[in-house]
Amino acid sequence: MSRTRSSTAVLGVVALAATAALAAGAPAEAVPTSSTTLVVNANQTLRSVTHVGTGSLYGLADNSTPADSLVTPLKPNTFIQMAPGGSQLPNGEPAPAGDALVVAPKAARAGAKVVVRMPDWYPNFPYKWVSWSDWLSAVDKQVASVKASGATNISAYALWNEPDWTWDTTNAGAFDAGWARTFKEVRSKDATTPIQGPSYSAWNQSWMSSFLTDAKASGTVPDVIAWHELQGSKDIAAHVSAYRALESSLGISPRPIDIEEYGTPSEMGNSGALIGYAAKFERTGIRDAELAFWNHYGTLGDTLTDTGGSPNGSYWTYKWYGDMSGNMLVTTPPAQTGIDGLASLNGSGNQISVVAGGCSGSCAVTVNGLSSLSAFGSTVHVKLEYSPNTGRTTASSGPITVSDADYTVSNGSITVPVTMNATDGYHLIVTPSGTNTSLAGRYQITNKNSGLALDTLNAGTAQGTSVVQATSTTGTDENWTLVAAGSGLYKIVNQKSGLLLGINQMSTADGGTALIWGDNGTADHLWQVIPARDGFYKIANYNSGRLLGVDQMSTSSGAQVLQWTDNGTADHLWKLTAR
Repeated sequence: MSRTRSSTAVLGVVALAATAALAAGAPAEAVPTSSTTLVVNANQTLRSVTHVGTGSLYGLADNSTPADSLVTPLKPNTFIQMAPGGSQLPNGEPAPAGDALVVAPKAARAGAKVVVRMPDWYPNFPYKWVSWSDWLSAVDKQVASVKASGATNISAYALWNEPDWTWDTTNAGAFDAGWARTFKEVRSKDATTPIQGPSYSAWNQSWMSSFLTDAKASGTVPDVIAWHELQGSKDIAAHVSAYRALESSLGISPRPIDIEEYGTPSEMGNSGALIGYAAKFERTGIRDAELAFWNHYGTLGDTLTDTGGSPNGSYWTYKWYGDMSGNMLVTTPPAQTGIDGLASLNGSGNQISVVAGGCSGSCAVTVNGLSSLSAFGSTVHVKLEYSPNTGRTTASSGPITVSDADYTVSNGSITVPVTMNATDGYHLIVTPSGTNTSLAGRYQITNKNSGLALDTLNAGTAQGTSVVQATSTTGTDENWTLVAAGSGLYKIVNQKSGLLLGINQMSTADGGTALIWGDNGTADHLWQVIPARDGFYKIANYNSGRLLGVDQMSTSSGAQVLQWTDNGTADHLWKLTAR
């Protein structure tokens, strides 16, 4: 739970700054190194799809907020919600909301479970201890309410929240003893509903070892083990492994794990960061995981702009996750940070869905094992779309389709190059067949910021001539032909010279200047033409992962065209007008 309302949670990212392309089947020289490639094993099942990470803490405000039409598409697994009759006022909220029993019917309509967070009976956070008699009375009232409600989707009682810093040892005594006392009180009134905890604010081996040792001795080991991951996703696998080893060493039978809160304030709404959590939860066998609550009730974990608000960019990433069915597949990222993702194979065995993100520049997704799936032959179809990061509080009109293209399967595999923005979400759908689309054709290419056209310096035709922007004319020096180079990549040919658009010395650095050169097969001659909003495109050099732009965002004729990191500026947007 949020300690305070954090201003850092607002991601001031311009909507069009987030861009992407999962292009298909580039020549070998354009494929990124393994350090930026996510590997999907289409013939290795991880487990059944349960949408582990689609839940949230206080994601629901009441039985009508957010609207069911926003909740259901995410296929939420579990919500952590306020104690029945609770009075918690987190983050300066004016009134309590999110009562577990009030929202249980809404959760049930979406197929989701609800965990009752019992200490949120109290208004303050951190909690202010009153007395043992007051606390046990509150516990009894909550259990009675749950049993009387008839709700069938209450999955657990969470007995406390972040005891490592919210438990009042001075007045309530040691937490482990308090846990045992509370556990036994719940069990005296409800013998069947699972109990989860200890709900520490972070993984800590020493804390968990002491807690489990004491809980085993008192006969109060939780049915579900819970802690929070609020410091980034890179250590999740290590934490789960450490817990399993500890569990085994203490002779405790394996428990399901619920990561009750995940994500830092700055990661809320950031698809690239959140995909890394979800992928690791799937890979490590977490049963339930909920997006943290840093801002307001009823935002489905900040995938909506505010309470009951509109979807932001991350909502669509979670909808892709919710759309998964069948079995989750094994995915292997190159490192603990950077590109990561999750994948599924539907029950009919004829659709692979991959959600990926977290990489910057030229990256890739490799799908192996296609030859072992009977639905797929020597060619597969790839649909690619991306969800630009709009920031937490800015609405998104939805994903943008980049391409539909066929891939030739080689040794059971395809590799999909992708120019990534690290905060965007990417969705790759592989099917046996489909409809190809292409931008191949001749265009005048006009810069949105300046209104000037892509040209060569002084209309030059010599190899090595600089590429600039210039006042629009009907000359062939301003005509550029997009030639399909295979699976969604293009070569861009100047009509007057017959030479290709490229980058000086194949530079991969910001500021590398654009020029024309003969077709010598170098990777700087490969481009991804990426749809943005309002009919504009971003033109990404696949060798560098950088975008075609104009020096200093100049609006002057003759200004040098160059490549630069995707920083959301208008000089990175181009209009293609057929010629």
